[in-house]
Amino acid sequence: MEESYVLHMQQQYQKFSDFYLCCCGEARCEPLHSYGPAVRPNYLLHYILDGCGRFQAEGQEYHLGKGEGFLITPNKQTFYQADREHPWTYLWIGFDGSSCESCLRAAGLGNGRLTFRCGGGEELWQLVEAMLSQNKPTSERDFVLQSLLCQFFACLTREISPSSETFLSKTERENLYVHQALEYIRNNYADGITVSDVANYVALNRSYLFTLFQRVLDISPREYLTRFRLTRAREQLTLTDASIASIAASCGYQDSQVFSKAFKQLFGLTPAKYRSQDRETAKRNLEQYLSTEKDGRPSH
Repeated sequence: MEESYVLHMQQQYQKFSDFYLCCCGEARCEPLHSYGPAVRPNYLLHYILDGCGRFQAEGQEYHLGKGEGFLITPNKQTFYQADREHPWTYLWIGFDGSSCESCLRAAGLGNGRLTFRCGGGEELWQLVEAMLSQNKPTSERDFVLQSLLCQFFACLTREISPSSETFLSKTERENLYVHQALEYIRNNYADGITVSDVANYVALNRSYLFTLFQRVLDISPREYLTRFRLTRAREQLTLTDASIASIAASCGYQDSQVFSKAFKQLFGLTPAKYRSQDRETAKRNLEQYLSTEKDGRPSH
């Protein structure tokens, strides 16, 4: 048996679809208390506050203790059991959403890596305590829980032992670096970041980052950053009436002439010409569609 405190969320009340909390809790287990074999519908992450036990998944068995944790992925059979002499006490969070895999990769988990060591136990415990206190369904609660979930993952990302990367294969480690670089670009491209900023974020030198991008994406970091910015700019030219200078600034270009030159080099047209041509094409397509609709309408 286990002494536990649990908060379950109703999915129909979720305000978020990409990454959200399903449940959380704390448990002090009796000797040899076990769960499974079982299959879960969402992700579950356990962190051991005290004691020890064993975790089985994907044909492997792991013996884990205080300061360590394990990840359960959806639709995979798992089993875990508290130790006879020193049964564990743990906290857990259940979460789901379309961005779970990218969030886990950012924390160094997933891709076959199901266990970890983390030095932030006190902070993780305080965050789950705060989650458990949100037991009244109010309009504010989902936003508070979303914030706490993000703080939980921020702690994981910061505190998981760097030496744990040794569990990843060379290819997995390279893919993780590239993924982290892409996430940084997507979140910061509007701020005038450079390739050096990207390299510093993932703690690699520029030449190695260049090698990884070429190997994984067949493109240089500089070219990826430029293409990403200009593609976002092209979308704004199509969808908004913002000035070209404003669009340039929102995509990380402080000099609109530099922006226009880069845009023409990539797409073959200046931003102004692209917007004019794009809207003229859209107008012709609309007129053609309306004409077809009219011609095909039955007479009365």
